[in-house]
Amino acid sequence: MSAAASPTRMKVASSPHIAVRENVAHIMLWVVAALAPATLWGVWNMGMVAVVLLASCIGSSVGTEWVWNRIVRRSQTLWDGSALVTGLLLALVLPPRTPWWMGVAGGIIAIGLAKMLFGGLGWNLFNPALVGRAVLSVSWMGVLADVRPFPGGWHSVIDVPATGSLDAINGATRLAIATADRAAGGGYGIDLAAYYQPLLLRNLEGSFGEVSGLLLILGGGLLIAKRIIDWRIPAGYIATVGVLSWVFGSDPVFSILAGGVLLGAFFMATDYVTSPMTRAGRLVFGCGCGFFNVVVRLFGPMPEATTFAILFMNGLVPLIDRGFAPRTFGWVKRRG
Repeated sequence: MSAAASPTRMKVASSPHIAVRENVAHIMLWVVAALAPATLWGVWNMGMVAVVLLASCIGSSVGTEWVWNRIVRRSQTLWDGSALVTGLLLALVLPPRTPWWMGVAGGIIAIGLAKMLFGGLGWNLFNPALVGRAVLSVSWMGVLADVRPFPGGWHSVIDVPATGSLDAINGATRLAIATADRAAGGGYGIDLAAYYQPLLLRNLEGSFGEVSGLLLILGGGLLIAKRIIDWRIPAGYIATVGVLSWVFGSDPVFSILAGGVLLGAFFMATDYVTSPMTRAGRLVFGCGCGFFNVVVRLFGPMPEATTFAILFMNGLVPLIDRGFAPRTFGWVKRRG
């Protein structure tokens, strides 16, 4: 039989059959590129403490995944970039003065407990970086709460009545003061609009990744433009935070810019593995994150609730996927 007459060989495999050029490493590199401006701006303003935090979180995350794969005798998965992104995000959600050993502990927890223990990338139920942050918050709350402002920060614009004779005020963050002012019906006379510019351009009072809301918005917009993330999650998240803050008597713009809302909406809640699969489900998921963020922030014990709001909604993703499952192709809904 000639070669021309030989039967055609067909490859039979399960779906999906649509191939794309983008792989996991390609997506992770875009996420790193989107976070790079805010990260570099934070390093420029905060100096060596930010570099140490980055090195401890990224190094421990990458190292934990390498060691785990060696122990269980699996192929190394470091080249997909997911451990790098997890370490970077963990560093960005921590205060820049976080001790290096806490960064190491957070990286080990994020990769070992929240990712590899579930089976690796694609199997984890919760966002690994946020799990690391949550465990550190519960285990060493006093250390994370002791955040000293950087020289040149904008903390000096806060003027709390009856504190003029004190040398220092401890425990009053921007979000806590805003919540107290709202509860007092504006009795503190705080102009939250005065914080818009620092929060957008140069915020040295929060976590490492909160240094510039504008750079986070631009990075998130880049990922949306490249179709790396679905716009429905950050849109639902941010819109819900703004609307509910306004309903409950808080400044909606301040509520969106302050804390970890922007970082969480664009870079945490949009994680492929821990977010819903359908478009409608993603919108519901984003709105749910925003709802719990505002409720816990305004009425709970934690002014900064982004971490636990997203983790809570991560746990509801299987139910959301079930509730918004797409119609099976070829089936017609019975009439009557």
